[in-house]
Order: sequence, then structure tokens, then C-alpha cells
Amino acid sequence: MTGHIRIVNDPVEIVPLLLTFNNPKFKEIYGLLNKQWMTEQELCEECDSTCVGPCLSILKKGNLIEEQWRMPKPGEKPSKEFRTTYGGFRANFQCTMTDLADLIYLALSTDENLRSMVTNVEDELEAGNTSIADIARKYSVSPLYVKGLTKRIPNLDVKGQGLMYVEDTR
Repeated sequence: MTGHIRIVNDPVEIVPLLLTFNNPKFKEIYGLLNKQWMTEQELCEECDSTCVGPCLSILKKGNLIEEQWRMPKPGEKPSKEFRTTYGGFRANFQCTMTDLADLIYLALSTDENLRSMVTNVEDELEAGNTSIADIARKYSVSPLYVKGLTKRIPNLDVKGQGLMYVEDTR
């Protein structure tokens, strides 16, 4: 376990934390990475292999893990290994209760309305609209809601005042 403290200054950053610790399989993966460096393959051997990829994606988006290349044995290919970055947590933000309620809902909900909103955001990006403010206005939600939703979508991230597709670099 590292001695670093995760200081959260933006309330949107609690979404990956809540996503991770609300899912028992993700929490198990986090616990393993908290003890030692492990490759994706090693995690698949220890845990449900269908959860490893999505969990690593959420942990990366939340800057909760670090990665490095493992030196291979002769004749083998190098592989990335991961471990947790932080051993402590401190929140240093202020937001309205409505925004906090939205972020908790986004992190913990499996509601069908949430799925349709994800589809709407992805459709907007496909149409070329990357502006968080424009998307929020169009669907009558707050910009913080759109940013929080983006933390749930594996292939999207926030850059400045817009949304962008990210590549899976695992």
C-alpha cells in the first residue's frame, strides 16, 4: 500500500470511487492491486475475468492505479502491471446537494433512464457536438451531471469544456 493521499478537489472525481467500491468484484480487484503489482492476466486468474477489463478502465479514468512495464523472461513479451496509487483519501470540494445527489445517482444507479442518457450523449458526440454545456442544455441537466456521466462511459472522457473519445491503451 502506498502512502499517497487522493485529494479530490472536483466532486466529479468521486464517481469512479463510488463505482469501484459499490461493486464487490471491482472492490476485490482494487484490494489485490492495493497489495502488489499485478498484470491483467494475473488479475483474470484471481478474479472474474469478465470484470477485470472494465474495472481497470474505471480505475484508470479515476487516476486510482498506476502502471508500468514488467520485465519479461527471455523469449516472452513484456506486459503492463498495475497497482493502486493511493492509500488515503481526502475530499476538498463544495457543491450543491442537488449536484451531490446527481453524482451519487450516476455512480450507483442501474436505472434505464441513465442508459438512455448515455446513448443520447454518445449520439451527440457522433453528431460532432462535444460541448458539455450544449449537451447539458439540450437534455436539461447540469454540466456536472454530464461530466459525472462521462466517468461511467468507458470510452469517453472530459477535456476542458468538451467531451472526447479515449482509446483503451491496455
